[in-house]
Order: sequence, then structure tokens, then C-alpha cells
Amino acid sequence: MKNTNNLFDNGETVNIQKTGELVTISKWQYVKHMKKYSYIVNEHPSTFFFEEELKKA
Repeated sequence: MKNTNNLFDNGETVNIQKTGELVTISKWQYVKHMKKYSYIVNEHPSTFFFEEELKKA
């Protein structure tokens, strides 16, 4: 059950908009000073993405 305003949950499969690559969300967090959510994906664990860079698969 979702209690937050983020678009994606852990384990959800999404596409990276720029490349179209299919990835799985491993972790998300709210970046307070930027007032947006960031996501780390299993396929690129050293990189984070913001919601506007991802789309539902």
C-alpha cells in the first residue's frame, strides 16, 4: 500500500525516458531541498534518477 506521493515503488519496473531501457527500482528517497523524489535502480546502482527521467513500463 502506498502512503507517499512518489510515482514509483521499490521493485517496480520502469523505463528510463532518455534511453528507453527497462530497469527495476531498488530504492527511492525524497530530496527535501529539491522537493522531489530520487530513485536508484538495480541496473545502475551508482546512479540516481529523478521522477521526470523515468516512466511507467
